[in-house]
Amino acid sequence: MKKTVNGVTYDTQRATMDKKFTCGAPGDPCGYEETLYISVDGKYFIYTNGGAHSRYQKEDITPIEREKVIEWVFSH
Repeated sequence: MKKTVNGVTYDTQRATMDKKFTCGAPGDPCGYEETLYISVDGKYFIYTNGGAHSRYQKEDITPIEREKVIEWVFSH
């Protein structure tokens, strides 16, 4: 997925996946995933996607500040 936020383009195809959190089994309508990526230029972002009844009903990309990454990792 590719998304531009505040003039910065984030692309899961070009970035490096760092951590992934999955809730539920594949095909679970309440299941979802959150994946932390690092872009080529060192920016962090979270890719989210989920089932029809999950908190992430469609895929999205959300930038995250470097200082918040550890907090995100330990919240899972």
